[in-house]
Amino acid sequence: MSNESTAAVPQALPPSAQLLQLAAGVFISQAIYVAAKLGVADLLANGPKTAKQLAEETGTDERSLYRVLRSLSSVGAFVEKNGKAFSNTELTDTLRGDHPHSTRDLTIWLNEPDHWNVYAGLMHSVKTGRPAWDHIHGEPVFPYLFKTNTELGDIFNRAMTSYSHQSIGPVLEAYDFSGATTIADIAGGYGHLLAAVLEANPSAKGVLFDMQEVLNGAPQMLESYGVADRVELVTGDFTAEIPVKADIYLLKHIIHDWYDEKNEVILRNIRDQMPDDGKVLIIDAVVPEGNEPHFSKIIDLEMLMSPGGVERTAKEFEELLSKSGFKLTRIIPTKGPMAIVEAVKA
Repeated sequence: MSNESTAAVPQALPPSAQLLQLAAGVFISQAIYVAAKLGVADLLANGPKTAKQLAEETGTDERSLYRVLRSLSSVGAFVEKNGKAFSNTELTDTLRGDHPHSTRDLTIWLNEPDHWNVYAGLMHSVKTGRPAWDHIHGEPVFPYLFKTNTELGDIFNRAMTSYSHQSIGPVLEAYDFSGATTIADIAGGYGHLLAAVLEANPSAKGVLFDMQEVLNGAPQMLESYGVADRVELVTGDFTAEIPVKADIYLLKHIIHDWYDEKNEVILRNIRDQMPDDGKVLIIDAVVPEGNEPHFSKIIDLEMLMSPGGVERTAKEFEELLSKSGFKLTRIIPTKGPMAIVEAVKA
């Protein structure tokens, strides 16, 4: 083989360079946050714009914004064209606020300063097994979001609604709700999932159970789906009691927030009211065993640092349900990031 042809073959980065690329991920995370916060993807929705145009429209420093967008273009987010102009890629199209699977609100939530600061506390969580959030902010995450810093709480709720876009369609496609008369969404936030399920099942009624601070934002969501007249709003604390009777209980992105002891309380409170033929659907990621890449293995660190929870394997779900008086009947994969863990009374 000639020297010329050898030179044309891309060479793998040495291990040290690959490791440093991983360690430097902090810069990319913050850069994509800046782009999301400034709405750059929305400004590029109709075609390329120069860094100068984007700086004028966002009220930022042209050279600094260019450097941020150049760094993102180097990893496949945005594309730099001649004349320091930029356009969206398939990735950054999803950063648009009007995209049906928008990632903008979730990206902002992950990187908002009061949330971002918690990541510096990972060592605290590793040493103590306790949430870094409490250590950094002086109180647990949910009281902080819904009482102390309601502005960040609003960002969190919008992010969870955005995240629901990634799972609602796949859940509806994977599970048959048609036989249910009453469907309850426990700690269901604004009721995004429940509203979508009821829209697809017009003969069913719904119950949305959550804290009053959260339920205040639910009517607009339910009305947007045309199901507000079929949903009862119930206020409460799921660790005290869940005074809700239903055929199906939904727990989306709830069980992963806590360790087993608290989840056993939540699940047993459901079981106390649940009909003998009722079902519980836990909609969460199921962590694959081994070294297989999976988003759940990354977001599990968020669970460790913020609420003090954990993403679970199939075996761990089975063990938790058994301790709570349930029997796991099946795990249904979806085309989204979540799976449906179905359980009945043991």
